[in-house]
Amino acid sequence: MKNFQVNLFIVLALCFCGLCAWQWYEQTVQRTTIQSLNRMVYDRDAVIQNDTNSIATLNHQVNEMDASLAEMKAEAGTNRQLIASQKTKITQLQFENENFTNEIAQYKAGVDALEARLKEAYAGIGRQNAAISNLVVRRNDLVQKYNDEVKDRNNIVAKYNELAKQVKQLQDKSKQ
Repeated sequence: MKNFQVNLFIVLALCFCGLCAWQWYEQTVQRTTIQSLNRMVYDRDAVIQNDTNSIATLNHQVNEMDASLAEMKAEAGTNRQLIASQKTKITQLQFENENFTNEIAQYKAGVDALEARLKEAYAGIGRQNAAISNLVVRRNDLVQKYNDEVKDRNNIVAKYNELAKQVKQLQDKSKQ
C-alpha cells in the first residue's frame, strides 16, 4: 500500500509538471499572438492616421479649388455685366448715329472701338471658360483620387477583418 501511494504521488507530480509545462507553452503562444496583434493594430492605426492626414490635405485642396472656382464665376458675372453695358452703349451710339448723320465718321470710329473692346471681352470670356473647364477637370481628377483612396482604405479594412477572422479561428482551434 505504501508503494502505491508513493507511485501515485510520483504520477501526480509528473502530471502536475506536465500541466505546468503545457500551461507555460499556451501562455507563450498567447503572448506571441497578442504581441503580433498589437503590432498589427499599431501599424493599422499608423496607416489610418496617414490616410486621415492625406484626406484632410485633399479636402483643403478641394476647398481652395472651390474658392477659386467661385472667384472665376464672379469674374464671369462681371464680364457679362460689362458686355451688357457695352451692348447698351453700342445701341445708344447707333441711335445717335441715325440722329446725327453729319457726324457719321466720328460715331463709326466709336463703334469700331467698342467692337474691339467687345472682342477683347469675348476673348477674355473664352479664356475664363477654358480655365473653368480645366478647373472642373482637375476637380474631377481630385474626386477620382479621393474615391480611389477610399477604395484602398476599404480594402485595408477588409484585409484586417479577414486577418482578425483568421486569428479568431486560430484561437478557437487552439482552445479546442
